[in-house]
Amino acid sequence: MLRRSLLVASILPWTLPGASQAGPSSSLTFSWPVNAGALDPQGYGPDQMFAQAMLYEPLVRYREGGGIEPCLATAWQQEEDGRGYVFTLRRGVRFSDGTPFDAAAVVANIDAVLAQRARHAWLDLVAQIEGAEATGPFTVRLRLARPYYPALFELSLIRPLRFASPAVLKPGGGVTAPVGTGPWRLAETVRGERDVFARNDDYWGTKPALQRVVVKVVTDANTRALALETGEIDLTYGTDQLDGDTFRRFAADPRFTTAMSPPLATRMLAVNSGRFPTDDLAVRRAIQHGIDRAALVKHVLLETEPPAGTLFAPNVPYADLGLPPFGFDRMAAARALDAAGWTLPAGERVRRKEGRPLALDLVFIGGDALQKALAEAVQGDLARIGIAARLLGEDAGSVQGRQRSGEFGMVFADSWGAPYDPHAFLGSMRQPSHADYQAQRGLPMKGEIDRRIGAVLVSTNEAARAAEYRWLLTVLHEQAVYVPLSFVTNKLVHRRELGPVPFGATRYEIPFDAIGRG
Repeated sequence: MLRRSLLVASILPWTLPGASQAGPSSSLTFSWPVNAGALDPQGYGPDQMFAQAMLYEPLVRYREGGGIEPCLATAWQQEEDGRGYVFTLRRGVRFSDGTPFDAAAVVANIDAVLAQRARHAWLDLVAQIEGAEATGPFTVRLRLARPYYPALFELSLIRPLRFASPAVLKPGGGVTAPVGTGPWRLAETVRGERDVFARNDDYWGTKPALQRVVVKVVTDANTRALALETGEIDLTYGTDQLDGDTFRRFAADPRFTTAMSPPLATRMLAVNSGRFPTDDLAVRRAIQHGIDRAALVKHVLLETEPPAGTLFAPNVPYADLGLPPFGFDRMAAARALDAAGWTLPAGERVRRKEGRPLALDLVFIGGDALQKALAEAVQGDLARIGIAARLLGEDAGSVQGRQRSGEFGMVFADSWGAPYDPHAFLGSMRQPSHADYQAQRGLPMKGEIDRRIGAVLVSTNEAARAAEYRWLLTVLHEQAVYVPLSFVTNKLVHRRELGPVPFGATRYEIPFDAIGRG
């Protein structure tokens, strides 16, 4: 999964003044830290989710507020036993290469996903799908092994169940070219420099006002902020593309419009229960009490994100449980460590137990200025209760490797937001390749956690489902394997002449097609 959004856009010099006046010749330039990738709709890194969403569409689309609406399917019906759905497909749709979209195209794409089940094992829907069959030119039956309540939500995800032209599907997986039904098509890629997306003039729905979106590869946040200040860039949009101080400065500047989305996901630290010294519950709970979240939000995030006390925000389905947060209390942390035998020798700053120091590795992406600042603040907080946090700033690939192998004491992580939370996020906790599995692997009830996650996903009884979620979220909270820090928001800053810029329905989708409509 993509865990970080760094987005910038600017109107090219020849663009009409203001996106609200954008016409067929208008162009928007946007930036991203890396190229968009091969843009395989069933692929993961280095494929970038915002770009996949520009080209590929699902059968059903997630709607802000928790609903599901038609997209490439105009209607659907769940079968009586709950083990199947029949979808009526939209007629008159073509892929951007001219290939018709029909039931055969849907079946070909689903078959390609099922041929690589292991690759998509993080998403339980893939394990539940027995197959797909065309019951008519524009009707498809999706057969499931068991009733699966999040099926429609997971069909709406950016990957892997969106649709490429059958003409580009490779027998062994992947695509020979990125060809979808969406409002954009990939026109050009220059490695390390840019990707260019052109409007799909044959799009079945409302066509974008912009003619093209140029995505420049830009990695430096300071350069982005300076470009926005000088007028070279007209828009920034995303999670961490500007630091809090810069965002607040633009909010006070009358030349700009700023906005923050509602909470989208949870920014947290995953704590490794299977590795010394965080295999000790007392240590994990002391860490919870020892971190001053309010100070992090005020001094590092500069109040651009609200503090978090639980794994999910209360507006996430099944998560409004009234779980008591671990309040900031250094005395409580010290008492817990003392009781567990972690003592502070005279004249020393790090606690010990049986001669071993209370020291752990805090892993973060070295090029991420915000993670670095948060890590330094956490390090300072933990030092005050006798815990030594060794900061390991590494490249993103190395950090991902540590998440898969469990070589961390604590590591930064995010929940995934709608429409993934809580079902898909919890479902992925059973996969050893995820930091969440590694964080939980030392828990004595790990087997029970995994069993109950599997049960909740196929539950057909709402009361039983809610009870399972209560047990799961309560146990994870009490076992202190996650340190929630803040609730992530998307933030945008743009020059006023750009016109209205809406937020996407999810944190990963950028509504380029809606910019410039007035």
